[in-house]
Amino acid sequence: QVQLVESGGGLVQPGGSLRLSCAASGNIFTIYVMGWYRQAPGKQRELVARITSGGSTTYADSVKGRFTISRDVAGNKVYLQMNSLMPEDTAVYYCNADNLRMVDGTRYLEIWGQGTLVTVSS
Repeated sequence: QVQLVESGGGLVQPGGSLRLSCAASGNIFTIYVMGWYRQAPGKQRELVARITSGGSTTYADSVKGRFTISRDVAGNKVYLQMNSLMPEDTAVYYCNADNLRMVDGTRYLEIWGQGTLVTVSS
């Protein structure tokens, strides 16, 4: 079994910074893509940023230049450094892992974390 556990959310003032972390637990062999999505109240879930096992990154236009996604060397942890936060960044942020393969050969197409709330407000 595999789980994604997020941490690092909280309340921050506009212009501030937060760093989100997500760790995948279990006997994981590889994870092709890890990413962060967010869902604001009354809105659909949207991609924030994603990173492949090869290090290729994709960002939503709204966060380019402010947010940076990274993965650890083992590839089972992903981070989101968020700078210059704005009130419109307020949302529940979800960690996502696509195309996982476990050590025993089990494959998962997609796994989601439970989410961590980020509130940007003065």
